[in-house]
Amino acid sequence: MKTIMSESDIRRALVRITHEIIEKNQGIKNIGLIGIKRRGDFIAHRIAQRIQESEGRKVPIGALDITLYRDDLQLVSDAPIIEGTDISYNINKKIIILVDDVLYTGRTIRAAIEEILDFGRPRAIQLAVLVDRGHRELPIQADFIGKKIATAKNEIVDVHIKEFDGKDNVVIHYYKKGKEKPPKPAKARIKLQKEPKPKIKQLTMTDMDKNKS
Repeated sequence: MKTIMSESDIRRALVRITHEIIEKNQGIKNIGLIGIKRRGDFIAHRIAQRIQESEGRKVPIGALDITLYRDDLQLVSDAPIIEGTDISYNINKKIIILVDDVLYTGRTIRAAIEEILDFGRPRAIQLAVLVDRGHRELPIQADFIGKKIATAKNEIVDVHIKEFDGKDNVVIHYYKKGKEKPPKPAKARIKLQKEPKPKIKQLTMTDMDKNKS
């Protein structure tokens, strides 16, 4: 296991992302944040807090809950599943900043965007991620990135956020797939009855004499 971002690294990355969001959009007018639970939601709240400290105004926050899918493992489901949505503000004509912890294949982001569009028609959707690890399967790119790293497909990037994990860091480690046991052959439900062996009668000299007569 290797630590690629410390607590101070995460803090500096979020400060930079906040300033980039404000600069790109020339302020925070009509901006709304939506975090992908669990850790993306907490990251979105941190960005919102820094925006308020910098601009003196609050920005609305929503959340998407995609609980049955991990984009970096692809072990639970072949496609992301939206479990719950908490968007209590009008997203029409707003600039939505979608926030996630790790950007990998892009499938989670695609599902999140489709869910957002069910709530309305924002003016734009911009993506902010703490870590971009590459290996995209869809043409999705982040607008704001805390750290971009090169990874192998058998590596896992784990983001730990203090509000959820009790600590702030990002680590990378290998994922070893267990050896799958071959399936046991199915037992036959119908038992075949063995045919009895033919009995061989031993002929005696007396029997041979009877056959001649």
